[in-house]
Amino acid sequence: MISYIRGPLAEIDGDTIVVEAGCVGYNIRVPLSLTESLPGVGQEVQIYTYLQIREDGASLFGFLNRQDLRMFKQLLGVSGIGPKGALGLLSAMRPDDLRLAIISGDSKAISRAPGIGNKTAQRVILDLKDRISMDGVMPKGLSGMEEKDSKGTGLEDAAKEAADALVALGYSPMEAARAVRRVEIDPGMSADQVLKASLKHLAF
Repeated sequence: MISYIRGPLAEIDGDTIVVEAGCVGYNIRVPLSLTESLPGVGQEVQIYTYLQIREDGASLFGFLNRQDLRMFKQLLGVSGIGPKGALGLLSAMRPDDLRLAIISGDSKAISRAPGIGNKTAQRVILDLKDRISMDGVMPKGLSGMEEKDSKGTGLEDAAKEAADALVALGYSPMEAARAVRRVEIDPGMSADQVLKASLKHLAF
């Protein structure tokens, strides 16, 4: 019904912002992880919105881009998660970190969000793992590529093997996925080379 709202940012109060558009101030709930990316009060902002209508009223939930709004809607499709739970998840974790946790199967990271137990975290992974877009989540230079190195091993295989090795070294699946993602992976790189490059992005 309301695709987005654009106008001056009138107020920021915790996880609630007010955006003025057409002489109307719209009260919008946003993830806490989003607030640091907002412009200053008085500056123009465009917020992509989700409208929840209930018997006791209506609520707007907002995001800075369509990809994060899509993530919110996908979470709403998971049994047991409503708008409050989805917003809590995206407040506890940046959307990109949540995507990484889902793809890497890191239920512990997801269950740290308020009101999200381990069973719910596992359900999130089970329901969404095959529906999360790899764009922006896969290592640099890897998304959308199907190149083969000289041994015929795909770049994706090298990245996965490196991530698995990091997990074996004691890092969480999300830490491993995040470190591998930061590597500029070139055709011809072996899993060992990706692993060594990934370790440079991890604090000891």
